[in-house]
Amino acid sequence: MRLLFIGDIVGRAGRRLLVDCLDRLIDHHLVDLVVANGENAAAGYGLTGSVLKELFDAGVDVVTSGNHIWDKKEIMAILDHEIRLLRPANYPPGLPGVGSGVYETAAGIKVGVMNLEGRVFMKNLDCPFRAADPLVEKLRQETPIIFVDFHAEATSEKQAMGFYLDGRVSAVVGTHTHVQTADERILAGGTGYLTDVGMSGSQDAIIGNEKESALERFLTQLPVRLEVAKKDPQLSAVLLTIDEKTGRCEQIERIQTETGR
Repeated sequence: MRLLFIGDIVGRAGRRLLVDCLDRLIDHHLVDLVVANGENAAAGYGLTGSVLKELFDAGVDVVTSGNHIWDKKEIMAILDHEIRLLRPANYPPGLPGVGSGVYETAAGIKVGVMNLEGRVFMKNLDCPFRAADPLVEKLRQETPIIFVDFHAEATSEKQAMGFYLDGRVSAVVGTHTHVQTADERILAGGTGYLTDVGMSGSQDAIIGNEKESALERFLTQLPVRLEVAKKDPQLSAVLLTIDEKTGRCEQIERIQTETGR
């Protein structure tokens, strides 16, 4: 089976490109399931109900997230009833939403999806490594195919998670830094790995934000408001080919496109 994972969708520019090209990507690559990180999809910070619907209507099957999932208050109620929207599993107990789920493709293939958040240079959350263990065991009771979106800052922590889960999940792919890395590989145990899938948003920008406001923040060290950039969007994604019986990753391919081809 083939799983397409789309990197952090940033604002309207990222959403418009997604709507424009996702159908063509699905048809061209014979995609069975589409997962996308949507934590920056609503004006660059968080998610709203209408934006989430736009992603689903465009063809996304499951939406993962990260530290910005809490930025829009209305998402709290949505997290409690929309099983296709995940938030990182290692937040404290009692918060709305869940961090993993099992989803079926049109052909009836069950796919587990897990969302975790790193702690290095980020919030002091529960340990993502220990949080992953019971979730992996639970998901493997239903399917050998498990995809992990690890939303983290540090490359070392992302690599550590890849090796920690190698042989137990189908793929570990990083998000959060918005810059696609070129280190895709299949680890010894059969787990596909990529440090960061990149973002879907403006290329003429600094990680999706207008250059002018970002530069002013760096140069002055003042709390300048960052504005989401709109020009020259690019979609960043990764295509995973996974053995349906074993859950092993057979192929991993980075994708960057402006046109959907």
